[in-house]
Amino acid sequence: MSRVVPVVPGYKLEGRAAALRARVRRDADRLRDALGRPRPRRELPPIDELVLTILSQNTSDTNSERAFDSLKCRFPSWAGAARAPRRAIEAAIRSGGLARTKSRTISEVLRAVEADRGGFDLEFLGRMPIGEASGWLTRFRGVGEKTAACVLLFALGRPAFPVDTHVLRVTRRLGWIPDGTDAAGAHRRLASLVPPRRYYEVHVNLVTLGRRTCRARRPACEVCPLRPECRHARSLFR
Repeated sequence: MSRVVPVVPGYKLEGRAAALRARVRRDADRLRDALGRPRPRRELPPIDELVLTILSQNTSDTNSERAFDSLKCRFPSWAGAARAPRRAIEAAIRSGGLARTKSRTISEVLRAVEADRGGFDLEFLGRMPIGEASGWLTRFRGVGEKTAACVLLFALGRPAFPVDTHVLRVTRRLGWIPDGTDAAGAHRRLASLVPPRRYYEVHVNLVTLGRRTCRARRPACEVCPLRPECRHARSLFR
């Protein structure tokens, strides 16, 4: 006797969503088996993480960290950097690239934070509801959802899932998110697909996969641990 499945509005959509979440978990397990559990980054105060993430935009980790160290050497306190001429910040971060744009953002953010909080301690974000904490950060010009998520995840251990260019490219190719999904949509979709307790692990491993294997040009699909279920790989090797 065949089982009768009740027709419930949204039943198929809910079933597809559950199947996709299960697949994301399987892919995350494969990535962990292949790449391991990522070690935590050097812990920074939230304001430091905010500035470092601004510096990391459109450049390598090596360049952004070099620029960050140079900035901290030139201005041992954020109060000093906030009061400095923008050109002094620009000179200090020149090695990181896009120094003119990033120096303007950093200068404006530091001054706005100090004006709002009377200092640079952002630990209070760890006690706010996650949506409010993200909204507080993204109200500053030059601070988007990815930057806010990095501050919340890396500096405060909050359940935020950053989506950078690597994560966006890889998850589109895998079929976790539709091809046309923009960064804002990806933040929402991926936050619901990845188990929150695994945000850090999955984010870092996706970035590593994007840099080493699932490159923008000439992805090395033949050695990718996620090839069996990857939509992009199937299209290439069909």
